[in-house]
Amino acid sequence: MARLRPLPVLGALAALVVIGISVGLSSGATVIPLNELPALLGHKLGWSSEVGPHELVFWQLRVPRVLLALVVGASLSVAGAMMQGLFRNPLADPGLVGVSSGAALGAVLMIVLGERLSFLHGMLAPYAVPIAALIGAWLVTGMILQFGSYQGVTSVATLLLAGIAINALVGAVIGLGTFLSTDAQLRSLNFWMLGSLGAASWGGLVSVLPFCLVLLIAAPLTAKPLNALSLGEAEAGHLGFRPEHLKVVIVSLTAIGVGGCVAQTGMIGFVGLVVPHLLRLAIGPDHRWLIPGSAMLGAFLLVVADTLARVIVAPAEMPIGIITAAVGAPFFLMLLWQKRRKATWL
Repeated sequence: MARLRPLPVLGALAALVVIGISVGLSSGATVIPLNELPALLGHKLGWSSEVGPHELVFWQLRVPRVLLALVVGASLSVAGAMMQGLFRNPLADPGLVGVSSGAALGAVLMIVLGERLSFLHGMLAPYAVPIAALIGAWLVTGMILQFGSYQGVTSVATLLLAGIAINALVGAVIGLGTFLSTDAQLRSLNFWMLGSLGAASWGGLVSVLPFCLVLLIAAPLTAKPLNALSLGEAEAGHLGFRPEHLKVVIVSLTAIGVGGCVAQTGMIGFVGLVVPHLLRLAIGPDHRWLIPGSAMLGAFLLVVADTLARVIVAPAEMPIGIITAAVGAPFFLMLLWQKRRKATWL
């Protein structure tokens, strides 16, 4: 596949994000004509006195939902690009270090056991599952990082193997929690495990935004160290970078950003895996372009996927994880098949 010039690709991705935002704001069970969007924005910003009939739907439902899809899609994709650079493997994704499974574990335990905790029946009740998911993500990630480190040295191979083992153990606990759940809890578990932006609100956006911003702001600072790491750990050290420090930073940023996303939206698969892999094929492995490109493409794809989730079975809503898996898995298999036919390996 011929490599494209990064700048035009980033410009095209920026245009796609704008188009995705417009379509996401307009589409849904209640259709808002595109020509009404400027008036709705203008009225809120004080530029127009005209009030549209869809103002409540637009500002209370559509805008926070589209913004949440943007930041979550960007965060998952950027985390995926960083993890693939750290492991030097395009098959890597944030789930390898236990962020997604840890968040799922925390959420499942809270859904199944939360009713027995008396202190959760007050003001904390709406935030109990996201908080538990975030704590679970951090604890499991920290455990995997601890297994992968010895005497100040972090082994990427050991980190990967520890992630596989602990993710399997966490999966067993999740399965037990699912088995012990009631019918009502099981419905909640299934919807959360499949991922959804249906609970998007201004409060939810504000709660997840700090975690995503930490990841998105810090990620470009890892571009040059990741480029050096692609030459090998010894070579990166000779170039003045500290591979051990970089490993801890990247895993920590992934736990913060992706843990916050999963806590708010549930499990959304394949975004962090396919997006950076696709961009790496298109513009090359330079993380100075790969990280911002992944942010924009991931944001666009998740907004489009969420729009489809709202439209396909309207007025009901399909879990977004079904759409991302249905599109992402065949696409990734196609890439693997093309590599196989060329008799090369990733």
